[in-house]
Amino acid sequence: MLTTLRIKNLALVTDLTLELRSGFNIITGETGAGKSIVIGALNLILGQRADRSLIRNGSSQCVIEAVFESASIEKDLTPLLDDFGLESCDDGILILKRSLRTSGGNRQFVNGSPTTLEALELIGELLVDIHGPHDHQSLLDASRQLEILDAYGHLDPLREEFADLLKKLRQMEEHKVALIVDDQTHAQQLELLRHQVHEIESAHLDPAAENELEEAYERTLNASKLLELGQSALSALNAQDGSLWDTLGAIGRSVDSLSTIDQHSNEISELHQQTVRMVSELEQALSHYVDGLDLDAGLLNELEERISVVQSLKRKYGPSLRQVIDFAQEARHKLSDLESREETLAHLNSDIEKLVAELSGIGRKLTKARSRVIPELNQAVVEELKDLGFKQSRFDVSLTSIKVNPTSGELKFHNSGLDKVDFQFGPNPGEPMRPLKRIASSGEMARVMLALKSVLADQDRVPVLVFDEVDANVGGETGTVVGLKMQEIGKRRQVISITHLAPVAATAPYHFMVEKISEGDRTVSEIKELNQKDRVAEIARMLGSGGEAAVRHAKAMLDAAT
Repeated sequence: MLTTLRIKNLALVTDLTLELRSGFNIITGETGAGKSIVIGALNLILGQRADRSLIRNGSSQCVIEAVFESASIEKDLTPLLDDFGLESCDDGILILKRSLRTSGGNRQFVNGSPTTLEALELIGELLVDIHGPHDHQSLLDASRQLEILDAYGHLDPLREEFADLLKKLRQMEEHKVALIVDDQTHAQQLELLRHQVHEIESAHLDPAAENELEEAYERTLNASKLLELGQSALSALNAQDGSLWDTLGAIGRSVDSLSTIDQHSNEISELHQQTVRMVSELEQALSHYVDGLDLDAGLLNELEERISVVQSLKRKYGPSLRQVIDFAQEARHKLSDLESREETLAHLNSDIEKLVAELSGIGRKLTKARSRVIPELNQAVVEELKDLGFKQSRFDVSLTSIKVNPTSGELKFHNSGLDKVDFQFGPNPGEPMRPLKRIASSGEMARVMLALKSVLADQDRVPVLVFDEVDANVGGETGTVVGLKMQEIGKRRQVISITHLAPVAATAPYHFMVEKISEGDRTVSEIKELNQKDRVAEIARMLGSGGEAAVRHAKAMLDAAT
């Protein structure tokens, strides 16, 4: 659910924080008070393209922040956050933030991590479903209609099984296309792959030895300088005049004299002896190092050639030796396929034929399941529509299926199966049913959508539903039913509804009001949650007057809704 929505410097809003409740929340206010700003802020935080003109006049940026309880969608949300490299949710809390600036780039964040609009949009699809005067078009989309049917019939597992097999089929078909080439192209591909495999294999690559190779090359390249430095150090130890050994000898004689006179200086003598031993070890190590240096020009050339081969392969086939070796392995597989092209094609054709048969079987199974579900969905929607004022309306899901003909070479599968659906609606008796998109007005569409949402209340996985004046063109009595429907949906998920209709407002347990106020020479929008007394006054205003009759009517409506 959406727990907190903060809006700062958006349109008429300076700084507004909306603390929402679980269940059914209603938002009302006079025309122009700023109710639509709430929907606009939600759209922005969920990835909608921004218009800088929305930033409040005199401000350099606006900020929208939303806090959601995300435990109910954790299964789908966590992989999505991982895909975009975003922080996971702490204690089931998801925090979205977006800032728009008058100049410079806009920024968006998920759980404190910067992200893209694409990420916000995909996350938003899991969180919120917004329905307004222009949002019902999704109901007219054939693929969305099929999703509704499958959700009602609990057919998603079968649908996902079909989609997984179809993905496998398409991979096979891509493999087949890669093998079906003319003889000249086939010969060219064989020659190229053989060259690539031979070039890599003849280099006898070992990723673990790459660092050793580079170190050996650097050592050999600098051997003369290293030899000079090593010999200089040995010379300092063993020079005929003023060598380190001479100095240590002089020091030793002086220390021995000290020990003869003062026995307490024995520690100094021991330190001198340790120094002599360490210098001796240093001399041995230097001698061994100098003896091990190789000034062989042939070895240097050999190492240079080896490094040149390695660098050339990395430029051609991958930035690391491991990737070069992986490339060679893939090239060997392709070469093997091309060398046995006819045999491979025969196996592929056989596998594709079996997979098409399996897909066809699952597709037909899905078609039968949908055919069984359709009458149930039709009846359930009609019953809901009766409550919403369509006493004699008809609703039907028209199902058409494609025929699978593997021998034609045209396999027109799509991820959802073999079927297409079209929602048919007849609001009035005596008239033929027609596709929903050709007959429904905006008010009719709103009620059909609400009917479907009511039917799918248990199957719909989106935790937050937002209704933006979906009760437009609806009468008072039907408005009460519309409100009660949303109240019922609110028992299963959070509902936020913006309305001008008093009967709808009266059905919600939580009521927020948006109002415009003047602050000096500026106008701002504010929102507050209403107590019972304020609710009566607001619903009385919505009824058209603030008189005693309207107040009594408002109280009666609230009493009836509780």
